Amino acid sequence: MMFNALIVSHGQPSNPEAGEAEIAALASAVAQHVPEAQIDGVTLAAKGRIEALSAERPGALVYPMFMADGWFTQSQLPKRLTAGVGPQMVSFGLDCTLPILAARWLFQVCTYGAIDPHGCDLVIAGHGSGKSRRVSEATRAFAARVAEDFKPRSLRCGFVEEDPSLTDALSGLGPTAICLPFFAARRGHVLEDLPEAVAASGFQGIVLDPIGLHAEVPRMIADALRWRATTPDVSKCVF
Repeated sequence: MMFNALIVSHGQPSNPEAGEAEIAALASAVAQHVPEAQIDGVTLAAKGRIEALSAERPGALVYPMFMADGWFTQSQLPKRLTAGVGPQMVSFGLDCTLPILAARWLFQVCTYGAIDPHGCDLVIAGHGSGKSRRVSEATRAFAARVAEDFKPRSLRCGFVEEDPSLTDALSGLGPTAICLPFFAARRGHVLEDLPEAVAASGFQGIVLDPIGLHAEVPRMIADALRWRATTPDVSKCVF
């Protein structure tokens, strides 16, 4: 069954082309796992790009590469899509298979580092928001679901834009602690705020790449797209 899909991210307003290249690379990686589909990547930051591309892909599935459902996915994105495009799927960060992937990754990290998972302190680093609780709620729900499988000694969440801060969440932990950034890409907050918090807190543990950069993510997205294309009347599971 042939189908079209658009993977949409926020992008970088200060450097739209960088964001476009990033999402195009992800779309290409996803396409390798679903050859029956035409998959394109596009950002909200590139002026006019999503309007033009969605006009060329009537009926395309829309996959938001966002960590939560908020203003961008519920208001801005639908307004900018050409009529006839959709349905819009659940955002990446809310997919019920993502915590499973994360827990499996953490077990691997512990195996390679000779760390007892049950003696591990897990910190989930998220964005948070001063305007809406949806972002931090999605982070906490993800963290709780990961912990159900991984069963660390302790679980903390820290945020860039609300309390508890990243610095507070990372403080007082030893070398067997692991920090998993609940972000889709390696950009501003991951490159600036997180390293600053690590330094300020004296964090001694392992800081992983953002979950959105995990090698299995393209396959996960491909599976979600194929599933929705073949079962159009049922929404993908969320946690």
